[in-house]
Amino acid sequence: MQRDELADFLRRRREAIRPAEVGLADGPRRRTTGLRREEVAMLAGMSVDYVVRLEQGRSSQPSTQLLGALARALRLSDDERDHLFHLAGHLPPPAASRARLARAGLVRMLDLLGDTPALVISDLGETLAHNRAGLLLTGDHSGFVGDQRYLVYRWFTSPATREAHSPEEHEHQSRQLVADLRATAGRRSGDPEVIGLVERLQAASADFRQRWAEHEVAVRRADRKTLHHPRVGRLLMDCETLVTPDQGQLLLVLTPADTESRERLELLLVLGIENFPMGGTSEPGRVL
Repeated sequence: MQRDELADFLRRRREAIRPAEVGLADGPRRRTTGLRREEVAMLAGMSVDYVVRLEQGRSSQPSTQLLGALARALRLSDDERDHLFHLAGHLPPPAASRARLARAGLVRMLDLLGDTPALVISDLGETLAHNRAGLLLTGDHSGFVGDQRYLVYRWFTSPATREAHSPEEHEHQSRQLVADLRATAGRRSGDPEVIGLVERLQAASADFRQRWAEHEVAVRRADRKTLHHPRVGRLLMDCETLVTPDQGQLLLVLTPADTESRERLELLLVLGIENFPMGGTSEPGRVL
């Protein structure tokens, strides 16, 4: 681990980012040219003290999970992220793991969307990144591990996942998730990650087994969903999906489909500011 080089790199990358680039207000009393350490800590989900120790070359070796969080918070390019891993004494993520790190360009798009909820998801439905509005609307999925990372797995094995959707939409959502997984399985033929996920779903859910046998195929595109948020109630949202050229990652953008939903989303954004200040530990209720 190259502590001094790592400290210098992190400090310079932090100072090179303007708050507006990550959806933060500049503020009238800002004295730093880039982000504050506490802002990096908030964006990366770690303590301010640890960020300080990293920048002062006094930290223990950060884990690969922490490095990935720092790379997202600092909006590092793929080359910069690999350099960060090398400085910390780790090999950069292999191709299989790299797919779980949101592409830098998509993360920047999240910032530009501002108060429009948006998420970066993998082709298997794992949430890789989200902007603040997306976090408040859909909840924080970063704590999921194993197969629970994938929405399709949660949908067919955890009944609570369906509570966020109107019962009349459950059938459509089930078919859509399975058809999209079919398309991914065809595109990634022979991929052990996909094969293993499908096998475990078939073992865990009779409903999934039946739908998988129907062999429906449909790539995730535009859709409309009714979400039931625990804090502001029903929101009718239009969902647009932008896909990367290799189809490995998707940018999901959610916009209110009617006036009532727009007003409730605006209320949610205000409530989020009031109840979840910088450095807080509370998280919004999960709805996806």
